[in-house]
Amino acid sequence: MLSDGKKPIPRSRGGQRGVGLLEVLVSLLLTSFGLLALAGLQAKMSQAQFESYQRAQAITLLADMTQRMQANSANDASYVTTSPLGTDDTIDCSTQTTRAKMDQCDWSNALKGTAEKKSSISVGAMTGARGCIELIQASDTATCQPAIYRSTVVWQGLISTVAPGVSCGQNLYGSEAQRRAISSQVVTPLSSC
Repeated sequence: MLSDGKKPIPRSRGGQRGVGLLEVLVSLLLTSFGLLALAGLQAKMSQAQFESYQRAQAITLLADMTQRMQANSANDASYVTTSPLGTDDTIDCSTQTTRAKMDQCDWSNALKGTAEKKSSISVGAMTGARGCIELIQASDTATCQPAIYRSTVVWQGLISTVAPGVSCGQNLYGSEAQRRAISSQVVTPLSSC
């Protein structure tokens, strides 16, 4: 009762009908957009993680060949390749007679991923991995200039980026923006200098 003795008039709730339901629907809509964005972020993170895994594999394979060349530095010229090693070559390891050719054969098998198999499919390396070794600078004993070789590992990336500056594996992966490359130089010391 009011102070004047009259009963309060109940207010109509007709204007309030459905507002709670509308708030719930707006909340669900915003939540669904957030979840879609989160799913997209997870997909990008998975791609970045796979790219990182492939780069780590490439670094390991590059270090392997660099160490092989340094251990057999007297024969570094024998390591130079005329075409990329890896998925497209057919080197028979049993017929190789020199250490350099055996190292190339082992490296080629590693690039093909033969160390790990899943249902008889090699999965132990990057997608479409290939490797090249090229002479950058010839040695010159007159000026004590050592020979410099570049060892490169290339593979197929998932995301387009800038094309690498090295020629190894060029035009083998469709878009050059998806070709990945990592290189290392090997300097052959001159014993006479």
